[in-house]
Amino acid sequence: MSHALHDAANGTLFGVALNYNGLLQQRLAEFEQPPYKQAPIKPVLFIKTPNTRNVHGGEVIHPAGERLQPGPALGVVIGKDATRVSVAEAMQHVAGYTIVNEYSLPEDSYYRPAVKAKCRDGFCAIGPDLVAASAIDDPHTLTLKLYVNGAVVQENSTANLHRSIAQLIAELSEFMTLHAGDVLITGTPEGRVDVHPGDHVEVEITGLGRLANTIVAGPEEQA
Repeated sequence: MSHALHDAANGTLFGVALNYNGLLQQRLAEFEQPPYKQAPIKPVLFIKTPNTRNVHGGEVIHPAGERLQPGPALGVVIGKDATRVSVAEAMQHVAGYTIVNEYSLPEDSYYRPAVKAKCRDGFCAIGPDLVAASAIDDPHTLTLKLYVNGAVVQENSTANLHRSIAQLIAELSEFMTLHAGDVLITGTPEGRVDVHPGDHVEVEITGLGRLANTIVAGPEEQA
């Protein structure tokens, strides 16, 4: 992680589940069943706790006996505090963008993202750089690609975000202040894949470069 990114993105890591249209469509039938009976009305939030922070070139531990899945995502770095801002004003609060790989165990419930699945040590890689908001013409036209050992295994576009960045900032700031340094992880698209010890994992986003990690075996798997 660059010094500029580290200094600018040292706040809370907010994740948003179900924020790609394709993923939401895949889950609609499930949401129509009890006990929910409808898709979520508001953004489904989760927190990536400080212990999850990881960097470009960092190792990610594969938990023994579990499935591990990378999650390519556009990270939005908040540049100034946002409290009850409108959609029209929201983008004025963005300092810039970075790449996030939001590692997780498979989801059991999108209504209640599990701490145990999402908050393992090193499960949120960020980097390599902070790209200023002014350098990205439209953050809703960026291509995301996930590579495992050099092969593209997942590809999507921020054009398919269910809620735009401005909508997310406006809806979240209705009930809590987003502080300068916070990072909004705008969502991971459908099609998550499993990775294994020894795999080299990269996320590429248009104009933001590539974020790379290596998957390593946990202590139990090395035994």
